Amino acid sequence: MNWLSVVPAWCWWLIALVLVTGGQQYRVAVADGAASDARAETAKTEKTLADYRLEVSERDRRAAAQARQEEQRRAEAQEEARAHAQKARKIADNGAAGADAAGQRLQRDAENLVASVSCAGTDTAAVARGETATRAAMVLSDLLARADARAGQLAKAYDRAKIAGDQCAKEYDYLSGR
Repeated sequence: MNWLSVVPAWCWWLIALVLVTGGQQYRVAVADGAASDARAETAKTEKTLADYRLEVSERDRRAAAQARQEEQRRAEAQEEARAHAQKARKIADNGAAGADAAGQRLQRDAENLVASVSCAGTDTAAVARGETATRAAMVLSDLLARADARAGQLAKAYDRAKIAGDQCAKEYDYLSGR
């Protein structure tokens, strides 16, 4: 007789059932541990992702604030350059007005010279010389008036161009951060 035949068949089935159940319990325990590890890893990854998103949003907020601040600085610098150019234009216009007044005084003096040269006399030779001198003085007076007017126009154009160029250079320097 064989020792295996001593044990009834239903016991063998019970032993097999206990072994299978134990194996399944072990498999469930291992799978549950793996699932728990996966959940922990997922939670850790989600926290890392949330921290990263928070960091990125904070960086974006700081960058936007810095960009607004830079934009305000540039706008203030441009306004300062415009105000400075406006002051320079006022100064140039006042200088031009003073130069125009001086030119008018010079023109009056030239007209007075023309009037004093054209004195009538009794000597015909002196009268002829006086007429020639009067014409020369009139030509010189007219030439002086035209030259003075043109010089005033050129000075105004130069002043405006210089002021505009200086303003442009200052605004460029402010915008480029120099």
